[in-house]
Parts: sequence; structure tokens; C-alpha cells
Amino acid sequence: MTSASGPVAQAAASASARGSSFNAAMRILPRPRREAMFEIYAFCRAVDDIADEAGPRPAREQALAEWRRDIDSLYAGAAMPHDIPEKLRSLQKAIQAFGLGREDFHAVIDGMEMDVKADIRAPDLATLDLYCDRVASAVGRLSARAFGMPEAAGRDLAHHLGRALQFTNILRDLDEDAAIGRLYLPREDLRAAGIGEEEPRAVLAHPALAQACAPTIARAKAHFVEAGRIMARCPRASVRAPRIMADVYRAILASLEERGFAPPRQRIRTPRHCVVLAILHYGLL
Repeated sequence: MTSASGPVAQAAASASARGSSFNAAMRILPRPRREAMFEIYAFCRAVDDIADEAGPRPAREQALAEWRRDIDSLYAGAAMPHDIPEKLRSLQKAIQAFGLGREDFHAVIDGMEMDVKADIRAPDLATLDLYCDRVASAVGRLSARAFGMPEAAGRDLAHHLGRALQFTNILRDLDEDAAIGRLYLPREDLRAAGIGEEEPRAVLAHPALAQACAPTIARAKAHFVEAGRIMARCPRASVRAPRIMADVYRAILASLEERGFAPPRQRIRTPRHCVVLAILHYGLL
């Protein structure tokens, strides 16, 4: 298998960043911060693609291990930039410019390894929280540094907004995840709703699915509220991009709640009007 840490995959991930809804929130940043965010996104997209692609698990574990070594090389080689491969030099510049933490890159890889080692199915709440911290809040900690947020507030925002976004993604992607054998709804919520199944397609066909999803909706809303309180206390310029992301994802969550979870479930798309309004509100005013 060709490692997703190769230059072709890295270029594809960077192009994807610039073509995604993520770009809408990032385009208002000053260029150095915007380019750092594209590098963070490209890294996350590359390792996420490894976790989600078909193929033998050992090969995907090896590809993630290669990324871990690549990240370590950036920190070990900080004093010797000529030793850094060309494909990683832009990421190294972002790391040096904004003090991005190696432990957060490692945490993201750890989260992807959770998906690779075995398909996650109805994890307990503690395991789900660890997963969310790795694949979402660790990304938030990297992003908060690129945004220029105060350190303590950045960590707190990453905790709450990262989980709010990830819970929303879990609800939005139920069918897509089930198609590859995964289910991220917590086991405790399934049992409370009277669902004894853990096989993804069986859970999604159960008449009590909406009841099982309700606690995840409530958790996402609570994290959005806390994230809003944190951003209200921060310098406006440092939270313009996360405010746009929060507004867009709150709209997605509201659409999911309005649509419900009975089959057939229509895919909820990013509401373009919400993106435009958020950019006008936080980017131009």
C-alpha cells in the first residue's frame, strides 16, 4: 500500500482543505495563520484517510506509524531544517511559527489508530470521550494556537467545541459509518433506549434510534453553549474562525434534530446560507 504520508496524498489533502467548507472559516484569517490551518487540516485529512480506507489493518497501522515518525522528525530536526523532507517543510514552518504541540499531533494519530485496530461499535462513554479528545479536541488545540487564542482559553475551547463538532458529525454520519461497520453512539445510550443490538445496521433500523440519539444531541448543545461562553471572553480577532465553524455546525445539528432519525434519512448538507451569514457577521463586521 502506498503511504498516505506521500507527497501526492499530501497535495490532495491540501487541495481538499481549500475546496471544503472548512475553507470558508479559514479564508478570513491573516495569511500566515490561514496557511498554518491548511497544513493542520492536510495532516488531519491524510491520517483520517488512512483510518477510513479499505485494506489490511497492519498496512494502515504502518502508514500511521510512518506519520508518527514524520512528526517526530519535525521536532527532532527543528535546529536542522535542511534535514526535513520537502513534503513536510510547510508543516514545520507552521509548527515553528505558532508553537504547535507534538503531543497533539500524536493524539490525532492515536485516535485514528483506535479506528484502525478495530471498528468502533457502541463504545462506552469513557472510550467515546477519549476518542473525541483525540480526533477532535486535539485538532482544536492545534487550531487554537494558529488562531492566536490565549493558551488556557484555547485549551478550554478545544475541549468543548471539539466535542460539539464531533458529536454533530457522529449524528450526521450514522449511515456512512454503518456502511463501513462503525457505530459511535454510546453503549449506555443504546441500553437506556432499550436497544440491545450493537451491529450498526441493526441499530440504525431500530424504532428507538431517535431516543438513543437524544443524549448525544443534548451533549452537543451543552458543549456549544460552553464554547460560546469561552469565545465571548476572548479577543474577537482570535475567535472569528471558530465562531463561524460553531454557527455552521449548530445549524447542522438543528437540521438533524428537525429531520429526525427514522429511515430513510436524507443526508444533511452544510447550509451554505449559514456559512455566508457567519462570514458576514464575524469576518466583515
